[in-house]
Amino acid sequence: MIDTLARDECAGVAALVHQSGPSQRVVSWLGGDAATVTVSPSGLIHVSDPDEPPPGGDVMAKLERTGDSFKIIVSPGQHVWVNGELVDSCDLCHGDMIEFGEIGPLSRFRLYPGDKPGRKPVGEILGDGIAYMRSSRQPIVRRTGRWVKRTLHQLVSESSTAFRITILLAFVGLGALIYQQRQLNQMLIQELARESTRLDSFSKTLTRARDEALTVKDLKALRDEIGSRLTTASSRLAALEKRSEAAARVVQDAQGSVFLLQGGYGFRHTPTGQFLRQVLDESGNPLLNPLGQPLLSLGDAGPIAEKQFTGTGFAVDPAGVMVTNRHVANPWEEDTVVDVLAAQQMEPVITKFVAYQPGQTKPIPVALIAASDAADLALLRYTPAGPGPKNLPLATEPPAAGSEVILMGYPTGLRALVAQSGRKFIAELEESKDTEFWSVAAKLAARGAVVPLASRGIVAKVTNATVVYDAETTSGGSGGPVLDSAGRVVAVNFGILPEFGGSNLGVPVKAVQALLQKAGLR
Repeated sequence: MIDTLARDECAGVAALVHQSGPSQRVVSWLGGDAATVTVSPSGLIHVSDPDEPPPGGDVMAKLERTGDSFKIIVSPGQHVWVNGELVDSCDLCHGDMIEFGEIGPLSRFRLYPGDKPGRKPVGEILGDGIAYMRSSRQPIVRRTGRWVKRTLHQLVSESSTAFRITILLAFVGLGALIYQQRQLNQMLIQELARESTRLDSFSKTLTRARDEALTVKDLKALRDEIGSRLTTASSRLAALEKRSEAAARVVQDAQGSVFLLQGGYGFRHTPTGQFLRQVLDESGNPLLNPLGQPLLSLGDAGPIAEKQFTGTGFAVDPAGVMVTNRHVANPWEEDTVVDVLAAQQMEPVITKFVAYQPGQTKPIPVALIAASDAADLALLRYTPAGPGPKNLPLATEPPAAGSEVILMGYPTGLRALVAQSGRKFIAELEESKDTEFWSVAAKLAARGAVVPLASRGIVAKVTNATVVYDAETTSGGSGGPVLDSAGRVVAVNFGILPEFGGSNLGVPVKAVQALLQKAGLR
C-alpha cells in the first residue's frame, strides 16, 4: 500500500498521481518538507518520510520542498526521466511526468492551490492521458492500450457524477443506435445476398482495389497535375540535391539498390486445390452482384480473384537478399477477410511476386526467405536480371534524436511513377487504354522510369523497438531504407502516423541484423 504523508498547513498541496504499474490510479500526497520514493521489484511505488527506514526495493529519488513545489534528486546509479529527459536533479513543475527506471512506472506531479481535490475534472483526466502518451517510452501499441484503458476507467470512476450520468446516457443511446443499425443491416443482407454472402468480404476488398487502381479516367488528372501535388516528391529530391551535396551523393549511390516490389495473392481451397475465381458471363466480362461486387466461385473458369499490392525493398547481401516489411512479404496478415475464408478451408497463396531494379527493364522473381516474429521485417531472395545492385551498408548504432535521415522508396506505388514519367507516357497510356496493374509496371521499367523517391527528415525519437522521424512518405513506401548522412541503413520504414503531423515509424537496424543472423546470412 502507498504511504500518504501528513500535510502541513502551508498553502496548497502537492501530489504524485501514479499513471502506470501496480500503483496506477493511486495518489501519494506530499505534505512535508521531504520524501523518499522507492520502487519495489514488482513496480510498486512507495512514498515515505526520509526518516523512516525504506521498504524493500530501489530508492529511486528524494523529493525536497522548494517554496510551494518540490525538487527531485535522483539516487546514484538510478535512472529517472522527467518529461522524457534523463535527469540527475531538477525542479518539478505542475504537470511534469516522471518515469522511474527503464520500464517505468510513471507518475505525474501535480500542485493544487487549495486542499486535496475531490473528483477530478474531465480536463485533468484527459491531460494526464495526453502527458502519458507523450512521455512514456513503451511501444506505441502497448502505450495506446494502457492509455485508453486508464482514461476510460478514470472517466467512469473519478469524474463528476453529472459527467458520468451523461456518459452513461450516451452509451445507452449509442447501444440502441448500433442495435437498430445491426437489425437493418441483417435485413438488407438477407434480401440482397442470401447464400452468396459468405464470400462478400473478399469481394469487397477486390472492389476497393479496383476503385483504387489506375484507370484511363485517372490519366487525364495525372497529366494535368504533373508539376504540382503528385510530383512534389520529385521536386523534393531536386531541392535535396541542391541543398546538400552529401545528401545528393547518398541518394545517387543508394537509388540503384532500392527495388519496387509488386505482387498479388489469391485464396485456394485446401481440400481441392482450386482457386477462388471471378465468375464471367458469356462475353467474358466479370459478373457482379446487386451491390456491384464481383461474384466469386471455385472452379477452372474465370481469372483468379487476385488482390494486388506494391511495396519497397533494398539489397543487403551479395547472395541476392533484400530487406522489406513482413506485411509486404505476407500481405494477407493485414487482410480482415483471411479468418472468414479460413473457416471455409481457404488459404492465402502468392500468385505473383516480382521486383523491379532501377536501370533494368525485366521484372525479377522474388521469394520469401524469412520473416521476423518480433518486428515488421522480412528477407526476400532474388536473382538480378542484370548487374547486381550495390548492397546498402547497415549502421552499427542507432541514429541520434535530432539527426538528419533520408527515406527512399515508392510511395503511392505505380501512381507516383506514372505521374513522374511525363506527359508523353501518360498520353500513350490514354491512347492504348492499358492501365492493367502488371502491364503499367512493365512499361514504366522499359522506359527507365522505375526510380525511388527520396525525402529528408529529422529523427524525433529512438527506442529499442522504433525510430520516429518526419521524412514524408505514404502507402507503398513500406520496406524502404532510412539512411543516415553516410548512406548507412539505420531503420526500415514500416508505418505512418498522420495524426501526429506526418511522423513515420521505422524498425531499428539492429532488428535487421538479428534477422540476417537468424537466417544464417551473417
